[in-house]
Amino acid sequence: MKLLFKLFALFCTLVAVNGDCGVVSKQQWDGLNPVHVEYLARPVDLVIIQHTVTRTCSTDASCAEIVRNIQENHMDNLNMWDIGSSFIIGGNGKVYEGAGWLHVGAHTYGYNRKSYGITFIGNYNNDTPTQASLDAVKALLRCGVERGHLTANYHVVGHRQLIATQSPGRKLYNEIRRWPNWLEDVSSLKN
Repeated sequence: MKLLFKLFALFCTLVAVNGDCGVVSKQQWDGLNPVHVEYLARPVDLVIIQHTVTRTCSTDASCAEIVRNIQENHMDNLNMWDIGSSFIIGGNGKVYEGAGWLHVGAHTYGYNRKSYGITFIGNYNNDTPTQASLDAVKALLRCGVERGHLTANYHVVGHRQLIATQSPGRKLYNEIRRWPNWLEDVSSLKN
């Protein structure tokens, strides 16, 4: 009985430290392990919102397939260590593990070691983000603060504010501009 209690206590400690925040793990979406990892200094105070410019998804199977395809492209064609984003958001309202909370991603050149890259599946120049996907990101960010991965006063920016891109797309960009942690003037972030 003591052993069972100790195992339960250890499990609770690991969950509290790693804090999955309801994230679909790489194992659950049949992702590959990274070739190499670099650990991120936490807490982080910057969240960069992006989009995939792929078709959208609304089912667990279709979202997982797109995430696997992105990882395959990043690792096989772009010679990256892993999928570049920290987290990927499906139209089904699920958050998929990328580099995650603990590892440096490869999402925004010059900002990877000081931010999380959160990528919505779809082309948000054309598509409107689902309420489920927006709710999922907001819950993820709250959990990130609660678990010590994000500072309480973190900033949210669009990918286009930092590099020359249309990402995260016009419709998603207009949405995130209304969020309370939105940062309009990114001059203090520029490298």
